[in-house]
Amino acid sequence: MRAVQNMADNIYKGKIVEKPWGYELVWAHTDKYVGKVLHINKGESLSYQYHVVKDETIRLLSGTMEMDLEIDGAKSTVTVKVGDCLHITPGMKHRMRGVEDCDVLEVSTPELDDVIRLEDRYGRIIPKE
Repeated sequence: MRAVQNMADNIYKGKIVEKPWGYELVWAHTDKYVGKVLHINKGESLSYQYHVVKDETIRLLSGTMEMDLEIDGAKSTVTVKVGDCLHITPGMKHRMRGVEDCDVLEVSTPELDDVIRLEDRYGRIIPKE
């Protein structure tokens, strides 16, 4: 019975991080990877941003969102539907925008602070000194 109890100790609910656009549910965080569900409220958006090192892949679990992308100077906006996946590589400029309330599964490398914000409707851009 003790072994079963010890295994049960490994089960947890994750950590909710409130954001101005919704919230993140961080369900895994190790020194090798991070797993999150991003809940984006209808009409809200994340920063237009890129990462220097962080590499991530997303899959839309529910709702509909638009994704602004810039790769090698070419800008586009794509509609992302349930089941669609996208690999976001370091240096790729991107922004997620909730057309409807949506949930996005994100798996990434663990560099959570590697965010260079270029535009942000919530005033979270840090001025360069």
